[in-house]
Amino acid sequence: MNLKDYIRSVPDFPKPGIMFRDITPLLKSSDAMKEVIRRLAEPFRDAGVTTILAAEARGFVFGAPLAMELGAGFVPVRKPGKLPWETHKFSYDLEYGSDSLEIHSDAIRTGDRVLLVDDLLATGGTIEACMKLAQRQNADVIGAAFVIELAFLNARQRLDSLRVNSLIAYNTEDADE
Repeated sequence: MNLKDYIRSVPDFPKPGIMFRDITPLLKSSDAMKEVIRRLAEPFRDAGVTTILAAEARGFVFGAPLAMELGAGFVPVRKPGKLPWETHKFSYDLEYGSDSLEIHSDAIRTGDRVLLVDDLLATGGTIEACMKLAQRQNADVIGAAFVIELAFLNARQRLDSLRVNSLIAYNTEDADE
């Protein structure tokens, strides 16, 4: 199955010059979704993953079923003020400003084997923040999995030496690529 067939390219969204990779056609296809979860899981089946950690909101869409596929727990990472319990916070810089993410303080235990999951790897800021949150709680972050990678943005360099699995890579912003 060619998963790129389920990704819609939308030029100039959310602003001029951006080629948005829309996953909603993929989400609508149960066969494509099953294939995505199978392929995301495959490289990590024997890695002893205990916890899937994903940032809101699209990371949840893939993280929860992947956790079930791998027999692991699921931990949501959210924007500040969205989690109802004591949290740990990580703030990070963006191109124009800063952002923060939070995780429940008891969500990850020392020695948990964490797989980071999101729909898209672009600049790597969000997933790097997720990695730092897990590492602050003494987890062993073993890898990261993405449906789409915008390879031309070179985000892998932000993820240290993590094993990265991306299913679809775009090497340019071209719509037809």
